[in-house]
Amino acid sequence: MDPVFVGKCAQIASVLEVSGHPKPGNVHRTQNFSDMVFEDFLLSGIAIGKTMEQTAKKGYDLRKTPDKWSSIGLGNLIQEAVTETDRWVANNTNLGIVMLLTPICAAAGAVESFNDLRDTMHKMMMSTTPQDAVHLYQAINIADAGGMGQQEELDVSSDSSMEKLLDDDINMFSVLEMSSAWDRLSYELTNQMPVTFEIGFPLFAKIQSEYGINQATVQTFLTILSKIPDTLISRKYGEEKAKDVLKEAESILEEGGILTDKGQQLLKKFDQYLIDNGLNPGTTADFTASSIMVAYLDSYDDYNNKLSE
Repeated sequence: MDPVFVGKCAQIASVLEVSGHPKPGNVHRTQNFSDMVFEDFLLSGIAIGKTMEQTAKKGYDLRKTPDKWSSIGLGNLIQEAVTETDRWVANNTNLGIVMLLTPICAAAGAVESFNDLRDTMHKMMMSTTPQDAVHLYQAINIADAGGMGQQEELDVSSDSSMEKLLDDDINMFSVLEMSSAWDRLSYELTNQMPVTFEIGFPLFAKIQSEYGINQATVQTFLTILSKIPDTLISRKYGEEKAKDVLKEAESILEEGGILTDKGQQLLKKFDQYLIDNGLNPGTTADFTASSIMVAYLDSYDDYNNKLSE
């Protein structure tokens, strides 16, 4: 795929995700947090565009040489995107999104057919290096986001952990695999992105064609939340609280979610409840962004047809 197109898809996914209203428990177009606002996320989505395009270009340049995919430098590119975001906003707005979109961008640049995207992305992740793992740790520290890799031996905040990654030849895929038991984003990145490709993307595409972008964004978010306990909530408040939130999302979907009047009323109450109790389904938001991006990548043929008109 054209790297310029891929970079734009990453930006579009980022700004559409945060614009979904009312996306319960998150910043959206009518709701800010005390430490970050809607515009911060818009800035972040635009700021990563150049790095995402460069990532796709690296994939494109190496599309015929899979044996060299380890040189793409996915970890470094994640760090570059997080660093650029940090220049524009004060808080971590998009680490999870960047971690998901970067390998998608690299794979999209390398494939001719959308059908090869998922498998190519997974192979690129498996081809990562220990230096990629170090760059990922540095990106997490820049974003000031804890939780991934926080074990006694491989704490993300420890310089000795980064040395151990290099000394023991632990690549980025492997270190994420270690975290996958308790971190759903790590699981996503090491298991061919099942939430993105099997739940989020097909649903977003279907709802968008029938109801429009905002309804598709919110319904996708709510559906993912109803199926996967949110890691950010479970990390802060425990697994049982994350399951309670999941069950509430499930009950709202049973009433139609954002697609019905009753569902919309319940959704607004749910949004306020999550905000009042500090329950932020941030990992669900990340998966929503990756789902939106994959849906737009799937429109590549339509994009090319319009270019040729």
